[in-house]
Amino acid sequence: MPIFKTKITEDGRVVIPPEYLQQMGLQPGDKVIMQLKESEIIIFTPDRAIERSQALVRSFIPEGHSLVDELIAERREESRSE
Repeated sequence: MPIFKTKITEDGRVVIPPEYLQQMGLQPGDKVIMQLKESEIIIFTPDRAIERSQALVRSFIPEGHSLVDELIAERREESRSE
């Protein structure tokens, strides 16, 4: 992907090149998330934020362990004790 130069407008807006929008699957009006990291601005989609969060949680779950199965078992146990 080529590198683009752009200007910051008086009100702080930055134009994202159409090629970048297309690559990210973004349309006018879509929401994005911005993060300042080590003096760089990172722009990503809410779906990408969810993927990152899932990967982070997954890194703490032992392989072969299912949180869904664990939750269902807890709920069943709670319902039996009611």
